[in-house]
Amino acid sequence: MDFRQINDEYSVTGQIEPGDLDEIKALGFKSLVCHRPDHESPDQPLFADVAARAAELGLDIRHIPVGPMGVTADAVSEMVDALDEFPLPMLGFCRSGARSTAIYQQSLHIRG
Repeated sequence: MDFRQINDEYSVTGQIEPGDLDEIKALGFKSLVCHRPDHESPDQPLFADVAARAAELGLDIRHIPVGPMGVTADAVSEMVDALDEFPLPMLGFCRSGARSTAIYQQSLHIRG
């Protein structure tokens, strides 16, 4: 995994597997948000599988998919809610981390 820290509250990475969550928790992340739609690629794990392992480890997780239409206002609103409701630091992930970075940057305008 290639983690890129945006700031103290948020980092991004590419696609994760359920088995990666032990390391993610050990690194100090307290919550996650997935910005990749299910079935985008045949080799990616389903969000439900990642979420099930996250729940076992006591990590909060939310699915806010960003698809071909790009980052929508609704997705940004959901991201703001996740950042306000979940414990931090948070790890956002998608295929490469680009969508997770873009949606976070847009949420900053709302969160101030």
